[in-house]
Amino acid sequence: MGINRKPSQRITHSSGFSYVEVLIAVALIAVCLVPAMDALRTGVRGTDVHESSLVDHYALQTKMEEVLAEPFSSLAAASSEAGSLTLPTSYSDQSPFTTTDSRQIIRQVYIWPYDGDNADSDNDPFSGTDAGLLYVKVQINDSPLSFETLTTP
Repeated sequence: MGINRKPSQRITHSSGFSYVEVLIAVALIAVCLVPAMDALRTGVRGTDVHESSLVDHYALQTKMEEVLAEPFSSLAAASSEAGSLTLPTSYSDQSPFTTTDSRQIIRQVYIWPYDGDNADSDNDPFSGTDAGLLYVKVQINDSPLSFETLTTP
């Protein structure tokens, strides 16, 4: 014998998801996935930019080390030949330098006497220069990247 129930008292079993619940879940995942994929794309693009910047950094460092390995008298002579802080010296690349990522760059080298003690009190480090102190700057053409240093004999 079964249990006597009124017709309005039916037993319902909820098993699984309804169609509406599945649609809502898929819509939520789709909405959340778009920004996540966009962030991932930005990260991947950032690695390309970082790699290029790193290659430029090493190209500048290599050139700076080459220049600083030269005798001080040769650097002073190159500075005199250039005649101005804004004119590249003979240590600059005469032909494009090929980077490890196959780009062609030109590294400009600027050398000029430096006023380290500001003895002339004009606050201009490139006038009233000190004997035996040179400013050296290596820069990639059309790039904000550069290395700067001072050198002595």
